[in-house]
Amino acid sequence: MKLLELVNTYVSFKRSLGMRFATQPRVFKRFCRVLGDIDARDVTPQAVRAFLDGDRALTNTWFLNYRLIHGLFSFAISRRFVRRSPLPDLTPSPLPAFRPHIYSTSELSALLSATSVLKSSRNPLQPFTFKVLLLTLYSTGMRVGEALRLSLRDADLPGRVFTVRDTKFFKSRLVPLGPRLTAELIAFRKRRSTLPTPHLEDSAFFASSTGEALPYQHVITLFQRVRSAAGLRRDEGSSYPPRLHDLRHTAAVHRIIAWYRNGADVQHLLPQLATYLGHKDLRGTQHYLSMTPELLELAALRFEKYADMERRHA
Repeated sequence: MKLLELVNTYVSFKRSLGMRFATQPRVFKRFCRVLGDIDARDVTPQAVRAFLDGDRALTNTWFLNYRLIHGLFSFAISRRFVRRSPLPDLTPSPLPAFRPHIYSTSELSALLSATSVLKSSRNPLQPFTFKVLLLTLYSTGMRVGEALRLSLRDADLPGRVFTVRDTKFFKSRLVPLGPRLTAELIAFRKRRSTLPTPHLEDSAFFASSTGEALPYQHVITLFQRVRSAAGLRRDEGSSYPPRLHDLRHTAAVHRIIAWYRNGADVQHLLPQLATYLGHKDLRGTQHYLSMTPELLELAALRFEKYADMERRHA
């Protein structure tokens, strides 16, 4: 069986199980392109290692791609398409746990101001669109892909709610909107009406000059320009510069900090945060709760308060 045929069979199998498997095929396509039109049985550990190493420094992507290819050939062996796994025995030492960037309020303000660098004669609305997109991602904690898939129909601005469809776990959810964000969205919706609506109410809410949805990779490229203009750089000890997706981490952390400051029962509210973010359970939410110095201090103060109450009760 040719390598490309094996890949297509594996992807179809995964999707038949109800998995989205949307981004993985891009890795497999590149894998097939690098190795060429060969039989799956002729793939060697040396070729796999060369693909994984590439020409860049080691990042967590190396390990993600390793697991993808491992899954591919585990499937192939179970179906007897190949007899052995061509994955290399020796692998690099795992990198330190990934640490997302939690934006400060001043950094968020700098990002919003820096959207002005996106001025374009072909799309005069681009800076405003991107600014409102950033506000939406931070204020709602939505995934970038979820925001880009929003249609005009999904935005019930009088009711102050977004309907998020086709999520990571194939479920839809309602995302309530705060009054300040709603005001920004209403102003944006009026200016959005100057753009085409090729799919009527199913047209993209955050759209390009043609009225089509903004491509994910294009949005990432625009964000890199905005981040550079805002003067935000990679933190010391971090493998990556601040990312667009880190706005979701920031939204979660800032929400927890606000609850602590207001004296709320954080443990009781965490399941609500998980539902709001579109997670299946608290384990998914835990990944987003990076322990910033401020959050650690507030948690410590809360613990001291409870400990003092226990001592008095005793």
